Amino acid sequence: METIKITRYQSPVGDMLIGSYGDKLCICDWAVEKRRSTIDRRIQRHLNAKYEEGTSNVIERAIGELEEYFTGHRKIFDIPVVFTGSEFQCTVWKELMKIPYGTTISYGELARRIHNPKAVRAVASANATNPISIFVPCHRVIGSNHKLTGYGGGLDAKKGLLGLECSNTEGIELW
Repeated sequence: METIKITRYQSPVGDMLIGSYGDKLCICDWAVEKRRSTIDRRIQRHLNAKYEEGTSNVIERAIGELEEYFTGHRKIFDIPVVFTGSEFQCTVWKELMKIPYGTTISYGELARRIHNPKAVRAVASANATNPISIFVPCHRVIGSNHKLTGYGGGLDAKKGLLGLECSNTEGIELW
């Protein structure tokens, strides 16, 4: 069985779990997340690997990029990632990576972008199970009414991330 190196990272918006599998990032998710055990089982099963506390070059690089992001010095991430989900989930996660820094879209728009406009609920579900938060920016997806909706790290974390990225949050109900 392979190994997924994992470590904790205290971000300005919450405690995170960061993990690497080989030379790729496979997890950057909220340590306190109601789906934590389900997401962890899926990752380990998909990669046929178990978690092991520790660090790696990928983890250190990810932490460095997160630090730059949180200080406003990074807008684009360049760490390779490995997705651990269904074909549909991976399609949604790849599309999330195309949402530019400082931009938000609705779940309906995300469904349209993957050419499946009736799959809004499925898109929301895939968004909710994204295990590579921030690098795969699921926080940039909001309700069609411009209100924040659920987020694995909690709405305060989502508000913090959008507040960091969006100099103009007019029209988005952040608070």
